Amino acid sequence: MFKKYNRKAVRDKKRGRLRNKLQGTPERPRLSVYRSEKHMYAQVIDDIKGHTIVAASTLDTSLKGEENKVNVEAAKKVGQIVAKRALEKGLRKVVFDRGGYIYHGRVAALAEGAREGGLEF
Repeated sequence: MFKKYNRKAVRDKKRGRLRNKLQGTPERPRLSVYRSEKHMYAQVIDDIKGHTIVAASTLDTSLKGEENKVNVEAAKKVGQIVAKRALEKGLRKVVFDRGGYIYHGRVAALAEGAREGGLEF
């Protein structure tokens, strides 16, 4: 019969293809995005050292009073927060890693928020 469609396996395959092309350096680290059903997470990562430089998510205390953390507005705020924290560390240019997700909706809103916050990619 037919193979069962496995959404996670498809995303992992796309993510692997992307990660072969992208690599974060100390001068231009990687802005990695993870999207769950309830939350959005963003990390700025130096792949050479294997360290996370800054991170932000909808679980942060700065978004504590927000009612809905699943929508596009919350993702945009996470992008602005991660951009602000990266600028405080002296990082202006990053490589955007969408993590195998389609550049649409919450992922695009996070990228837009990061650009508005001052990051270049």
